[in-house]
Amino acid sequence: MKYGNLNYLYLLPVILVLLIGYFLAFRKNLSDLNRFASVELLQKVWFPISKKKQWIKALLVITGILFMVFALIEPRWGYHWEEVEKKGVDIVIAVDTSRSMLADDVKPNRLEVAKREVEDLLNILEGDRVSLVVFSGTAFTYCPLTSDYGAFRLFLNDVNTNIIPLGGTALAEAIERGIDTFEASSKNHKVIILITDGENHEDDPLKAAAKAKERGIVIYTVGVGKRDGSYLKVKDESGNEVLFKDRQGQVIKSRLDEITLNKIALETGGLYTPAYGTKWGLEKIYRESIAKIEDIAYKTQHVKRYVNRYQIPLFIALALISVESFLTNKKKAINPG
Repeated sequence: MKYGNLNYLYLLPVILVLLIGYFLAFRKNLSDLNRFASVELLQKVWFPISKKKQWIKALLVITGILFMVFALIEPRWGYHWEEVEKKGVDIVIAVDTSRSMLADDVKPNRLEVAKREVEDLLNILEGDRVSLVVFSGTAFTYCPLTSDYGAFRLFLNDVNTNIIPLGGTALAEAIERGIDTFEASSKNHKVIILITDGENHEDDPLKAAAKAKERGIVIYTVGVGKRDGSYLKVKDESGNEVLFKDRQGQVIKSRLDEITLNKIALETGGLYTPAYGTKWGLEKIYRESIAKIEDIAYKTQHVKRYVNRYQIPLFIALALISVESFLTNKKKAINPG
């Protein structure tokens, strides 16, 4: 026998409390009666309440509740084989959180548009597991692989440019972290979606892409921003927006590096899509490329499905409580004649 939800076992102490409550209530009633007459006198005269029936009614209620708890934990026995088509792809979404993502060549800025479009992508996923990697000068897995899109959204909404204090854009480390996020034992098809402006400052992303290819991982890249780039703005001590400058006092302009992003995608057999405005290609990439992988990545499987039998204890519980409601606790009247 198997059970669907053992969390309801915490209700079992309620039955013990009820049993104690009935016992104390009966004792109190007897104590109140003894104030007016002795036990011997009560036994000699006709007394309308049957102690035995009181206990029978109490046991019916308690047993009924016990079966209700049994129904809640969903007992399962007996099974049948069901043919199920296993679908889904493991997708790591790597989002650039470097300062350049604050550029406003797409409104309100690159990072907020990226988060909004990832949210739209979640709306069309059907059973795929997703993970979130954030990166700037370094990278780490912010949300592990999960099919709980609600939990994933909580992590996504929390992403900002202050989440990683180390500046820069380490594309290779982002890819490496994405590779490590996948489960080594999993046979699922693996995809990395790299969302960035492509300005790499730290390492060689093509070597990391080659490593991903060896592991059978396909990388899709999304270029955020416009080709001619945008100046970065920050707030000074007075709260005014000023142009961001490097240590030499030169104004920094962030440009989209489409060449690098194209090379990363092509290395693994993936695709590159630009984002020059608010119209992205993420949904198109998923529908026309990633979703089609599912047709060849999985085959029909036979799954053992146990039958939920909660109806049986629920019926017994309702029957016992119904009997209790019709049963009186009075003694049968004795005809003196």
